[in-house]
Parts: sequence; C-alpha cells; structure tokens
Amino acid sequence: MSTSADPVILTPLGGPTVLVEVGGVRFLADPTFDVAGEYPIGSRVLVKTTDAVWTPEQVGQVDAVLLSHDQHPDNLDHGGRAYLASESPLTLTTPVAAEHLGGTAAGLRPWEARQVGDVTVTAVPAQHGPDGTEHLTGPVTGFVLAAPGGPHLYVSGDNASLRLVAEVADRFGHIDLAVLFAGAARTPLVDGYLTLTSEEAVEAARILGTPPVLPVHTDGWEHFTQDGASLRAAFSAAGLDSLLLPVTLGQAISLA
Repeated sequence: MSTSADPVILTPLGGPTVLVEVGGVRFLADPTFDVAGEYPIGSRVLVKTTDAVWTPEQVGQVDAVLLSHDQHPDNLDHGGRAYLASESPLTLTTPVAAEHLGGTAAGLRPWEARQVGDVTVTAVPAQHGPDGTEHLTGPVTGFVLAAPGGPHLYVSGDNASLRLVAEVADRFGHIDLAVLFAGAARTPLVDGYLTLTSEEAVEAARILGTPPVLPVHTDGWEHFTQDGASLRAAFSAAGLDSLLLPVTLGQAISLA
C-alpha cells in the first residue's frame, strides 16, 4: 500500500519516454526503444537520430503505459509496439489508439479517470498542432496522476495548445509536478508547431503555477526544431531556470 510519503521518481529515457513512479505505481510514458533510423509516414519521413538508452528489460515490469497517441513513431516506435504487446498489463491512451492497438489498451476520453493501484489517472485534453489541424494530426491525450495525499503530476503528451494547459490548471486547481513535451516539432503536414516551443513551455509552467518541470521530447529526432539547450535558455531568460529538473538520460530523479 502506498502512502503520501512515497517519493515521485522520474527517469527520462530519451525522446518522450519517461519512467514515472508515483504512489508506489510504475508507469511508462510513450515507450520508444529503437535504434536511430528512418520512419516513412505517407509522403514524409521522420528520422530518429539517437539510439534508445534503455532496453525493455532495463525498464522491467510496469503497472501501466501512458500513451499520448499511436500514430507517430517518435511516440511509439517498433520496439514500443512490441513492448505494449508483450509486457504492458494495461495501456491507457485515446479511444482511437485503443481501437488500433487492441490487447491491453484502454481508451480514455478527456476528463475520464481510471484507477491504477492507488493512483487515479485522468486523461486530459491535448492538441497535436495549431487550431484547426486536428483532422490531420489525429487525437492525442495528456494525463494527470494523483495518489492519495500525494502530488498532482501532469504529463502533457504531444500538446501544442496553451489554452488546453490552462484548462488542466483550472480543472485541478494546482499541479505539483509537470512533465512537458516540447521540442517545437514540425513537419510538412501542417503549417505550425506540433508540440510546445521552448518559449511556450515557459508559459505553460507559469499557467500551471510554476511547479518543477521535467522537459522531454526535445532531442533525438530531426523534426524537433528546438532542443533541450534552447529550452533551458528560454527558462533562464524568464528567470525560471530553477524550475527545471536535471535531465540525464537513464538517471532517476527522486522527489519527496
């Protein structure tokens, strides 16, 4: 049985992938395990530039996977799909992705909640690009995790909308810890960014009440037009660099 004294442990693993341990429950967000390579998607090719830092065996058993969406390989690559099929006892994602994936996948609509151990997982709205491009980019979701007496942890998923960040903040009243997907991702599919820019990540942190922030989805793919260094520079310029948690891939961060 978990208690409010259980620490939150975050282990960034490159790209959007992060191991989240909260309330005694282990979650893996957006699993990617492949080596560098190319991924054709229609007329586009997404290029992964760095190898995964951990294998599925190093991750070990989790209680659930938190999958923002299934339609793009930078959030669910070949190795990630194999992991879902063979290792994940539960995958929480969008209803559309759950239909595609089958197996242990369960779809959650925005604001719908599911209990995993002692942790309440609430799906929250996300938008994978500028307004009006949802029909091109497909549905995505973020999550808020809450253990009894513990912090509210926001995992943004591939979200580009500050308006939706504000909806999350309004709904929960406070966010104690944020995992923000950034990188200003861009492809020829739409005219605009598919994820938060570095400057928008700063504004998202302000909207959320300036909680500690773990930035992910900033490095490892060619279509990320900004990186971890530019994000750190943006937070520093805003006087908020103290919010950023250190990112060393494969190294756990324990937060009491």
